[in-house]
Amino acid sequence: MKVRENCKYGIAVPTSMGVRIRPPDGIPVHISNSFIMQATSAESNAVNISSSLGIKGLVLSNFVKDSPISYFIKSELRKRNIDYYGPDIPQGGPWGYRHQFNIADSGFGTRGPRVHNDRAGEVGQVLNAKDFDFDKIFGEEGVQILHLSGLVGALSPDTTRFCLDAVHAAKKYGTLVSFDLNHRASFWEGREEELRKNFTEMVSKTDIIIGNEEDYQLSLGIEGPEHGGKDLSTQIENFKEMIISVKKAFPNASVFGNTLRQVISVNEHMWGALSLFGDELTVIEPKPIQILDRLGGGDGFSGGLLYGILTGMTPEKATQFGWASGALATTFFEDYATPADEDMVWSIVKGNARIRR
Repeated sequence: MKVRENCKYGIAVPTSMGVRIRPPDGIPVHISNSFIMQATSAESNAVNISSSLGIKGLVLSNFVKDSPISYFIKSELRKRNIDYYGPDIPQGGPWGYRHQFNIADSGFGTRGPRVHNDRAGEVGQVLNAKDFDFDKIFGEEGVQILHLSGLVGALSPDTTRFCLDAVHAAKKYGTLVSFDLNHRASFWEGREEELRKNFTEMVSKTDIIIGNEEDYQLSLGIEGPEHGGKDLSTQIENFKEMIISVKKAFPNASVFGNTLRQVISVNEHMWGALSLFGDELTVIEPKPIQILDRLGGGDGFSGGLLYGILTGMTPEKATQFGWASGALATTFFEDYATPADEDMVWSIVKGNARIRR
């Protein structure tokens, strides 16, 4: 897989930036009177691995003009080595635009985490290519990978069109396209036929696809394995069978990846991953990992896998780095991982949790 050289940005993502508020110390939301706020989106979370390790990222997002939440988000992105590009849109009064709120606790033990998405009126729903100079971004400045998520792709008809336009611009300049299918039934309700058509077009131009068997079935209508089940060995076999069908339908894609997760308790999961680079299959058998906050593990895997591709790792190494980046994300209360260096990630691969002095 050939990655563009001499680019300003490693990964660019269409996204709708917002904030997550969470109680401290895993306290449930409904009894907490104290909250910590962070700037977030699934797409920017995937950028954070490479941006933390020195490869500048870019988010393509709308912002609410003169909003303190907007100022907060921009400030946080700058700290994370992530540039932003997008218009400041007037709020339009108290009932106008705003940034999304993700309200989530971490859970503990036998009490699962609860997530409440408050996205009504979010400014990212009206993303429009006319507000973005794609020739400058992808042509003059250069982007190595455009990473899409099914979450923003299905957010509204405008965001679906925006993602399509971004894909066309990326391919024009030789940028690789990555797509984490991330199917959410609530986003697709009433738009199934339209979204399946548009997602199929996007995936036809995608080089790297991330998703599980249900994502392929529900987003693309690919017929899946007849046998079901959620045990990890079945997940692996289902992935292998599914990819055979996907490769036939979308021959442009050359890399496929997915995580494997089995929840033992809130604070212990079995965590694995698998990938297919060309004809080279890598399986990381699930291992027990301890969880501080599970949110962002999948985005960490995506970001780590893409970092491996950007830096020319072998398929096995890139998959290991993705697996460990996802595991790393679950050791942060934020829903994104911020590795201090590559060694912090490789130590997880090696199973070395000894103190470093």
